[in-house]
Amino acid sequence: MHNDVEQARFNMIEQQIRPWEVLDGTVLDLLGQVPREDFVPPQYHGLAFADLEIPLGFGQTMLSPKMEGRILQSLALQPGDKVLEIGTGSGYLTALLAKLAHEVHSVEINSDLSKIARARLQQQHIHNVSLIVGDGAQGWQAQAPYDVIVYTGGLSLPPLQAQQQLSIGGRLFAVIGHAPVMEATMIRRIDQNSFRQDVLFETCLPVLENAPEAERFAF
Repeated sequence: MHNDVEQARFNMIEQQIRPWEVLDGTVLDLLGQVPREDFVPPQYHGLAFADLEIPLGFGQTMLSPKMEGRILQSLALQPGDKVLEIGTGSGYLTALLAKLAHEVHSVEINSDLSKIARARLQQQHIHNVSLIVGDGAQGWQAQAPYDVIVYTGGLSLPPLQAQQQLSIGGRLFAVIGHAPVMEATMIRRIDQNSFRQDVLFETCLPVLENAPEAERFAF
């Protein structure tokens, strides 16, 4: 059984993640080390390494493995980084972020999901994470500024409030737009008043709960 799991993990990296242009050795090694199967709901264990978004219950899903790899590679995390994650979900991406950064503050709107993620992170002896139950759609001002902000759900608009919570030189990853084509976007804070926005690739993510919507004009 153990060999089957390791083979499935190897296949996930070689057949899904690497072909999606995730070539950073540190990221690939980490995806090989942190046991994704321990963060998947028990009824979906057989799909732990599949190329799909696994249901977590409560209307939430887990990011696909290749998306997690691409996010980590895009952020180029440093050992001193302070990270804000919006949407803890399964806690798996939280664990990956925590292994690469100094500290992670992860906000989850659903208290049950946050509780499950806490237990999983403790099982992995990951202690540089603070889990917060709340609505992080506009970021989380309490612990700002952050070197890195990651949204794990899609947004229809750029997160203007959250980007103000970045430190100078900080970076924010979000998937912005409307299905079926959304854009994975990196927003960097250049100085106090200026930001640079780059589109990294096209993808699609389920929309973050309570994500800000554009004003709709009534005629």
